[in-house]
Amino acid sequence: MPKMKTKSGAKKRFRLTASGKVRASAAFRSHNNRKRSQKMLRNSRGTIILASADAKIVRKNFLPND
Repeated sequence: MPKMKTKSGAKKRFRLTASGKVRASAAFRSHNNRKRSQKMLRNSRGTIILASADAKIVRKNFLPND
């Protein structure tokens, strides 16, 4: 049986915390930021913890070896 490979794009976008949660950068930050509220831009700085349903998909399909 071949080994399961980690998805290359996922390596760059997600990482796991020590407790096993999935950390990712916030969405909707790349362009057209002038129309977004300052509150939204401030709150989406840095990284976020993914919702459990999304984290399950990332761990199972994209980062199988982590």
